[in-house]
Amino acid sequence: MSQSLAYKHFQRALAQWPKDILRPQVSFQKSMQQRIDRHFSPSDHRLNGKEIKNDALTTVPSALKVDETAELEQANVLYSFLENRYTKKYPLSDHIMKPKSNPTYYENLIKELEEAPTRSWFARQINAWKGSLRLK
Repeated sequence: MSQSLAYKHFQRALAQWPKDILRPQVSFQKSMQQRIDRHFSPSDHRLNGKEIKNDALTTVPSALKVDETAELEQANVLYSFLENRYTKKYPLSDHIMKPKSNPTYYENLIKELEEAPTRSWFARQINAWKGSLRLK
């Protein structure tokens, strides 16, 4: 495996990435790790669209050059999400976070998202039942 600087930064960023408690079966870290391993692996494992004739490869793929600068920029994007740079740079006002039509909407949403992973099967069924009935 390649030990380039960009590869090391990707590894570090993915190690710090938070786990998704709502969807533990879906892993951003795993999918990114597969992408990084494929991208930084030696090119002899990739066919790159080469033809196979008589069970033999007609041409041997040449070594693939990795654009280190572009990869470092992409790793920097991961770091920017980890550090919440955009939330700090562009803070949301109360006008957006508390709309006049439903001022507690986002607070209730966050509360619901925090409670959802720990809810029992029975509680989930009760909530689904409550959601299907709209009493006025």
